This record gives sequence, C-alpha cells and structure tokens, in this order.
Amino acid sequence: MTPPSAAKQSLSSPLLANEPVNSEIFRLDFEWKGRAPRAGQFFMIKPKRTSVFLGRPLSAASWTKTKNENSAVGFLVARRGRGTEELAGMRPWEEAELTGPLGNAWADFLPAPDGKKIALVGGGIGVAPLEAFAAELAGRSFDFYAGFRTGFGGGEERRGMLGPALFPNGELIIAVEDGGGDLKGRIPDFLDPAKYGAVYACGPEAMLKTAAAKCAALGVPCFVSMERRMACGVGACLGCTIKTTNGSRRCCADGPVFEAERIIFDEQAG
Repeated sequence: MTPPSAAKQSLSSPLLANEPVNSEIFRLDFEWKGRAPRAGQFFMIKPKRTSVFLGRPLSAASWTKTKNENSAVGFLVARRGRGTEELAGMRPWEEAELTGPLGNAWADFLPAPDGKKIALVGGGIGVAPLEAFAAELAGRSFDFYAGFRTGFGGGEERRGMLGPALFPNGELIIAVEDGGGDLKGRIPDFLDPAKYGAVYACGPEAMLKTAAAKCAALGVPCFVSMERRMACGVGACLGCTIKTTNGSRRCCADGPVFEAERIIFDEQAG
C-alpha cells in the first residue's frame, strides 16, 4: 500500500456545487485533477477565503467524471464549527485547497469473495465514506445499514444523505432513533453479524463500539473508520492518536480504517 504521505497532492480546486441536505448538513462537489481517491480516504480542505489556519478533514463520499473529462470529488459535511461554516458558505467556482487523498481505504480490508454478503453500517454523517465504498463494490453482495437520530424531511433530504441508489445486490436498512423512519431505534440493534462475512462501520464512537462487540461475540471480522481532530492529516503532529492493542496509532496516517478488535474503545478520548 502506498504511504499516504507519498500519495497526497495539494491542489487549488474550484467548487462545482454546494447543495443543502437540511439545516445542518450539506454536500460539496469539487473539481479534482489529482490522484483518484479510494473509498475510506479523506482530504484536508481549506477555502481560499478563510479565517481559520487549518483545513478540515473530510472523507470522500463520491468520485465521478465531469463533462469536460476532469473529475469531481464529493463530500457530505455537517456544520460543526467555524471551519465547516465557511465551507457551507462557499459559492460555485470559489476555490479551496484540497490536500489528499490521505489515509488507508476500506478495500485494504476487503476479504476474498466467499459467497457471504458484507455489511456496511453508517451512523449519521458516517454514511459518507460507506457511500463511496458501496460504489466500489460492483459485483459484491452487501447490505447497507444507515442510522439517524431524526427522520428525513422528505425525499430530497433522504437522497441527499444517502446519495444515489447503489444497492442492486442487497438491502438498504434505515433506522431512526425518534421513530420518524423505516425502523425505530439505533442502527446496531438491527445488525446480525452472523449473516455476514465482514462488517464495515463508520459513525459515532458509541455505535462503533456496539457494532464491534456484536461482531467479536460471533467471530465476525469488523473494520471501523475512526474520527479524531486532525491538524496535519499526514501523521506529523501526533494530534489524532488512538489507543489500540498495538499501542498508540495515528488516526490519519495509520487509519482512519482499523480492525475493530484492535481498538481500545474505553480509553478513547472524546
């Protein structure tokens, strides 16, 4: 696997589209002329018109070719502070510095086909990198589990959160904690790892811990994408370390995808 630091590029990239999903979440599409990202990888993004010093780490949710034969990389973004508020205020053709693609990829942990489905389990904004993974799984059978705190305001919001229909070989299971959706409850409650050859999860850490425990109890491989505050994105600052059975590891350079059995969830910060 190519080290992230060797693969990354920093390019000034124009914004192609900024589409609101709801009052808290929006989708951004940037032109990207660099190396194609792999599902699970992320970019550090910093608008040219900004008041913040550091870029914001965002996982790629989509990767497409545009009409002029260039490429577009898409992101699903939640408003979480001044940096993401500036991204929300960007207009088409404004430029941002995109540095990436960074980190490892879901496919680095993809088992050889054995006839079993795999499960993709996303919580909230954590559906984004799994949406990209689903697009890479042509010919593989999988079920997509998506969990949210509140229900969708309509069909447009649902499409905005989940992207295009990418589930020809499996099911889409949606759970909403307040009951305003297909199933009422937390998404790990509806996951039966025994049905799958492997489980891939991204979302709030409590959700990841629950999914990992259910998989461990049945001996099913589980892989999780971890989130930490990042400054550099390439492992130099050591500001995004997580505790594992192999010692401290950098979320950006050693991850963000890890074997769940290696994560010491009870010792994580935040």
